[in-house]
Amino acid sequence: MSLLPHQLELLSPARDADIGIEAINHGADAVYIGGTGFGARATAGNEIRDLERLVKHAHRFGSRIFITLNTILRDDELQGARQMAWDVYNIGADALIIQDMGLLELDLPPIQLHASTQNDIRTPEKARFLQDAGLSQIVLARELDLQQIKAVHQAIDPSTTIEYFIHGALCVAYSGQCYITHAHTGRSANRGDCNQACRLPYEVLDQSGRIIAHEKHVLSMKDNNQSDNMRALVDAGVRSFKIEGRYKDLGYVKNITAHYRKLLDGIMQEREFSDMPLARSSSGTTTFTFTPDPDQNFNREFTDYFVNGRKDDIGAFDSPKTPGRAIGWVTQVGDKWFEFEINDKSAIINNGDGLCYYDLQKELVGVHINRAECMHAKKGIWRVFPKNAITEFKDLRKGLEVNRNRDMNWVRMLDKKSSDRRIGLWAQFMETVNGFALTLTDEDGFVGTSSIAQQHQPATDPSKAQDTLREQLGRFGASIFTVHDISLAISQPWFVPASALNQLRRDALDALEQARLSGLVRLPRAKPVEPPVAFPEETLTYLANVFNQKAHDFYVKHGVKVIDAAYESKEEEGEVSLMITKHCVRFSMSLCPKQAKGVIGVKGTIKAEPLQLINGKEKLTLRFDCKPCEMHVVGKMKRSVLNQHAKEMQESPMQFYRTRPAPPQAKA
Repeated sequence: MSLLPHQLELLSPARDADIGIEAINHGADAVYIGGTGFGARATAGNEIRDLERLVKHAHRFGSRIFITLNTILRDDELQGARQMAWDVYNIGADALIIQDMGLLELDLPPIQLHASTQNDIRTPEKARFLQDAGLSQIVLARELDLQQIKAVHQAIDPSTTIEYFIHGALCVAYSGQCYITHAHTGRSANRGDCNQACRLPYEVLDQSGRIIAHEKHVLSMKDNNQSDNMRALVDAGVRSFKIEGRYKDLGYVKNITAHYRKLLDGIMQEREFSDMPLARSSSGTTTFTFTPDPDQNFNREFTDYFVNGRKDDIGAFDSPKTPGRAIGWVTQVGDKWFEFEINDKSAIINNGDGLCYYDLQKELVGVHINRAECMHAKKGIWRVFPKNAITEFKDLRKGLEVNRNRDMNWVRMLDKKSSDRRIGLWAQFMETVNGFALTLTDEDGFVGTSSIAQQHQPATDPSKAQDTLREQLGRFGASIFTVHDISLAISQPWFVPASALNQLRRDALDALEQARLSGLVRLPRAKPVEPPVAFPEETLTYLANVFNQKAHDFYVKHGVKVIDAAYESKEEEGEVSLMITKHCVRFSMSLCPKQAKGVIGVKGTIKAEPLQLINGKEKLTLRFDCKPCEMHVVGKMKRSVLNQHAKEMQESPMQFYRTRPAPPQAKA
């Protein structure tokens, strides 16, 4: 069991331990972070000593640390992955997030296993299977709507936690179902090395060669934002709310974690006295020195994607960059500067701010402010001197709307301490035969006690003595605790030196922290169902991402009869689906046959014919599977990738799962 049915978990990303610590400080119940390798963000690895530091900090609040081990693995990498699993288990990590089923056939430590988004969990059957195979927490495909999420929830046991992405960048493909990077470069998105071909501009051509769209980022999605759907997601069965962003900076993690912390706390407060009260899965209450605002961080504008059904405004087709927030209108353009009138007259423009605007081709143009001067405060007129020459800014003109996508005041604010997370406790001070004792009981029921030998000396001012005792004992500022109440179990007002009270408090706090640490229960590893349950399908194509013999053995054990090798095995040399996505270019361009139904004069005349995407020399074909309402991006592996692979196999042979005989190696 990962979470109890009434618990909610805010799951934040961390590029490194320091960011992870701030995620905890800003209210995260759990943090996911890369280990020493084998994570789906190739450059986001971390040293064991840093991970251990993060684990220790998280466990003080009862928060958990999940380590990403979610790439597909070659046979010659399995032992290294196994060793990493043991290393992170030994420092106290709480779970591994995995994609490769071959790991389940290894001698892993008794650490909880969570299914990665790369497992492409779209159906109740797949979810149920992974649960029965021994995974305790499963992250559902981002493409599922509320009814589909609810169906998964009803199909699995209450002990299995549903995790769902609520914020951040959207991968346009079903996770684990994108091979464009590998086909074009030899790198693999399934191995943490995506080249983001989905963010490139493309010419879109129909079968007759007519241009439907020119230089549009038709595979680029807006960013995910489920702020308005949190209550509905809770009701659908989601219990772990995941923020995307293991490459993101500290300010992003602070701000977005704080934003969803406040939303979840509000939901729990609303339902405190309902038939289904909810609780957070870690301890403490978090306060902030700022008001969280998702618009302040890099984003491609926001969408709630498919949660409430298919919509036509999910794409960031004009630009994959952040457009920011509209701030004003250009009033003058000089030789080294331009002026604009801001909408909010009280707003401040700072040196170092970032502005942007759309040129006449709807391309986003960025402006880095070198110097900003207020020309007329009442009218809100500002003159800015960009870092680059004015002549470099295409289509900059009077009447142009300007956005701000970087606010240095905001950046500087989040560079400072911006949160305070505290665990509530109750204190009881009492006299003993030869001194005094202090007992601290926290909100989770953990107890820390200390005592000190001290002469009982009557207070010279009894009227003030008790207030003084409470004031001295209540100084918890340097700890992670805050006191709700201090009770005094004493026969009369005593004078106790401040040094003695300070020692009592320090020792009791140390004892309380030790009690909390000792009482922390590691997440139990789920036991797979015996005998092994059948996988929902008997045949697996390259889409199953089987890259090692252990993964093959896993699926055989679960009744699969035919198992193709992963695309990375280089056996699919012809045209195949390099990406499968719920996003449909035809729908977004109002060319969907389903959209035309019922329209007089066009019924039956619009067909889901293939389209072509062109970026330079790269050509991809779009094919449309209208029954499940999916789009396939079709292409084939470049000869240069195959040649480079052959060369690498000669120089440094690799071991991985194949279904076909390995080609003979040329003699050196």
